[in-house]
Amino acid sequence: MVIGAQLFCGVGSDATADTYTTAFPLTENPLSDGTNWINGGVVGLNWSNCASAGGVVQGRQNNGSGPSYNDSTALLTGTWGSNQTVTVTLFRGNVVESDYPEAEIRLRSSLSAHSCTGYEVMFSLRSTSDRYISIARWNGPFGSFTGLANVSGQYNITNGSTLKASIVGSNITVYVNGTVALTANDSTYKTVTPGVGFDHNGPSSEDAGFGFSNFTATDGITNGANQRPDPPTGLHVKEN
Repeated sequence: MVIGAQLFCGVGSDATADTYTTAFPLTENPLSDGTNWINGGVVGLNWSNCASAGGVVQGRQNNGSGPSYNDSTALLTGTWGSNQTVTVTLFRGNVVESDYPEAEIRLRSSLSAHSCTGYEVMFSLRSTSDRYISIARWNGPFGSFTGLANVSGQYNITNGSTLKASIVGSNITVYVNGTVALTANDSTYKTVTPGVGFDHNGPSSEDAGFGFSNFTATDGITNGANQRPDPPTGLHVKEN
């Protein structure tokens, strides 16, 4: 019986998807699932970790007494193809909107000591007209990022919303419940791994107010030529 994360690798010439998926059944802080994940506090040092509890992955930070931009960040390990898609289901509980809660998808991202690179898709969880969806490029050093695209006031992200972001070549596309919400184009980063992130400006008691209850990442997108990418390597499947 397989529990926790599962890795599915396509077989045959028409296979197009290598996929990691999890519903976060373990209680872990920081998130690991058998070393399938690395975290912003443990590896990146300047950022915060993610944790899983009650079937939800969440941030573990305290911006109330910490620096801005210390987002909770968790990235998958292993080797991933450059075309990546992440799909998540939002858990929205007791959210303090005045503290600017934000759920994030990461694409082509990396963590090392004092460096975090890649693409971040940010979903504001505010319900007011200043809510937003944004795409940014993280440049490495703490607090260094470049905005790529933004849309404000159009999408109210509610409990159970399906959020998706993909990158194919240099094209980034963001979806809310199956509808294209935002696009951007950037060719700075060619590969590395997908993941998740969270942020808010309140105390650590607000960490548990929101997260993702399901996560799926794949690098199996092709351009219709049935060309199978190299499968992710180094991922661990847990079994009873």
